[in-house]
Amino acid sequence: MKKQTSNALLMIEPVAFGFNLQTAENNYFQQAGNQPASVIQEEALNEFKRMTDTLKAKGVDVILVKDTPEPHTPDSIFPNNWISFHCDGSIALYPMFAENRRLERRMAVLESIEKEGFSIHNTFDYSPSEKKGIFLEGTGSMVLDRVNQKAYAALSERTNRDLFMKFCQDFRYTPFCFSAYQTVGTQRLPIYHTNVMMCISDSYAVVCTDSIDDPTERQSLVRSLKENRKEIIIISEEQMHQFAGNMLPIENKERKKFLVMSESAYQALNEPQINRLSAYNEIIRIAIPTIEKQGGGSVRCMMAEIFLPKINSNEHNTIACAGTDGVGRSIRCT
Repeated sequence: MKKQTSNALLMIEPVAFGFNLQTAENNYFQQAGNQPASVIQEEALNEFKRMTDTLKAKGVDVILVKDTPEPHTPDSIFPNNWISFHCDGSIALYPMFAENRRLERRMAVLESIEKEGFSIHNTFDYSPSEKKGIFLEGTGSMVLDRVNQKAYAALSERTNRDLFMKFCQDFRYTPFCFSAYQTVGTQRLPIYHTNVMMCISDSYAVVCTDSIDDPTERQSLVRSLKENRKEIIIISEEQMHQFAGNMLPIENKERKKFLVMSESAYQALNEPQINRLSAYNEIIRIAIPTIEKQGGGSVRCMMAEIFLPKINSNEHNTIACAGTDGVGRSIRCT
């Protein structure tokens, strides 16, 4: 049965988190500070541990993988951009805009997932597109309605239309792409990731409609969501800038549902919005100001949902494929 929410999450513990100049080129949420790198890392690690402890206390299965000092990957805390996990046992690896983020794709992470009993049957590797300057940054670039097999993408330097269409073809999603903008100074510039302006649960959608300047595209998006009986909770651009769109619905092992958001996102919402969201699921709010300011991403970016099937540790799964990675997983380079 298809599910929109997962009770298992991959999270990467940072060892050298900090402001990334390469991503700041088109991530306008990032703010450089003047603190020493060691202080930024310490504060980010404290925020990360507070978040993982909170999720575990709620009964969520959090699979922690510690980053390595080398190679230097300041944004490794955001794994959902380079990998996604799917209920048929497939994973997808994505091409990243920033060169230093490409180093986050590590086989050790997949091995850690498999050690927890999850089965990876098939790998769709889109990362070779980096050589052509074509990017699609996972569930940052795309917001997936997994139950209704729809994929939403705000096009940008990091979200290529053709590669998005290829993903939808491979994973049998109906594509819905549009343009979304934010005000930066006196300019309207593309939002770097769809998941900062949009969040989808099985029952509702949080959307910053103000970011979609084209009225036709805006109406089409609303219509598409309503077709699947989503209650639409609209947030303003000001609320979006406080990461009120960067939320993630999850569940625990007892199937209790939660909505995870940052403290800044929660404080930006008004009472009617909070009441509407609380009617569907308990809200988990976590303060991560250093991560948000330096990294330009919030709680949703820190969680890669694991929808993979589980198997006994002594089972092996192989399928006919173009190639394998040496441990029984098929690989398709696209």
